[in-house]
Amino acid sequence: MRWSRASAATSWRSGNRVRLLENGEGYFARVFEAIDNARKEILLETFILFEDKVGQDLQRRLVAAAERGVNVQMLVDGYGSPDLSPEFQEGLSRAGAKLRMFDQQPTVLGVRLNVFRRLHRKLVVIDDAIAFVGGINYSADHLADFGPTAKQDYAVEIEGPAVADIAGFMRAAISTRGTGDRWQAPANASGDSAGGAEVVFVARDNTRNTRSIEREYRQALRAAQREVVIANAYFFPGYGLLRDLRDAARRGVKVHLIFQGEPDTQLALIAARSLYRYLVDAGVCIHEYCARPFHGKVAVIDGEWSTVGSSNLDPLSLSLNFEANVFVRDREFAGHLRARLDELLEKDCQPVDPASVPRGRFWQPFTRPLLFHVLRRFPAWVGWLPAHTPHTSLVRPPPEAAR
Repeated sequence: MRWSRASAATSWRSGNRVRLLENGEGYFARVFEAIDNARKEILLETFILFEDKVGQDLQRRLVAAAERGVNVQMLVDGYGSPDLSPEFQEGLSRAGAKLRMFDQQPTVLGVRLNVFRRLHRKLVVIDDAIAFVGGINYSADHLADFGPTAKQDYAVEIEGPAVADIAGFMRAAISTRGTGDRWQAPANASGDSAGGAEVVFVARDNTRNTRSIEREYRQALRAAQREVVIANAYFFPGYGLLRDLRDAARRGVKVHLIFQGEPDTQLALIAARSLYRYLVDAGVCIHEYCARPFHGKVAVIDGEWSTVGSSNLDPLSLSLNFEANVFVRDREFAGHLRARLDELLEKDCQPVDPASVPRGRFWQPFTRPLLFHVLRRFPAWVGWLPAHTPHTSLVRPPPEAAR
């Protein structure tokens, strides 16, 4: 299959090893092991860091790393992690870890107003040798023992030349208010070959790379020949991506979409279901995951192309948040991810019967074009939403620790 080139700010890197990590059980064990073995540098970004058993464990390991001389650099979103105690933050900074909070804003009557343009990425790089990218936050609700509302989610572990790109981006983000919008991948890859996968790291921002992740999806959808499987927690994309999905199904590609059936917010399900009729009329197969909340953002196309990352396919992720995905060209990795999604489909998903999808009221054929017009124009309209220059603040150790 002939795949399109990556977007201008990115480059495909060959010679990588990519490993799928599923849920907190798979992810935390590998990240914590890598942190414990770090010798030079730990770069970590996350949307959510809670002071539960996972957050406490992460903090303890980062403190230990900083105390043995490792350069620990953390960037945490102020909206997703608004309740970190001074003791938790100072414990890190006192040990020498550099903790930066992205766009930390005071609440108004207990309401967080900095909902737009959040830092939604989940990235880790250890010693420029190993990287982690995905959608898993540092919170106990990514572990099965949390109960029926534990999240189903994915991340990847990467070794090889692509790690240098991710590390370079994270260092640029530290020096550019957390956005990383000035980062440009070098033309030549660095790092030893570790496997056979081609990988490209793609970040979305609100300046030069506003459509970068969506563009990679759409290029792959237009090139698809046999099968598309997309599993995404929050699905309400722009009209162009919807049209590409429908066009793929109409030319004979088997298109399977997995959405939340037991969502953590009902609005997500209502929004996705409003698009079902448009999709099933073209032959798209829709499945709702009903075991627990689905938080994944993954896809496999033609058993070769795949993606894992932080970006949902909704207006927040595609037009507002700072996001990061990796895109992989490797049959072995794509086959493994496809097999894991197959197990989800067989055990925990309910197929949506096209006959059960309402055809809607008589006025909906007239209002649907208006909906698609809104979806088409939304990226341009988001500039009208409340905006400000994001501010990244460094948490400093208490005075007594500086003496």
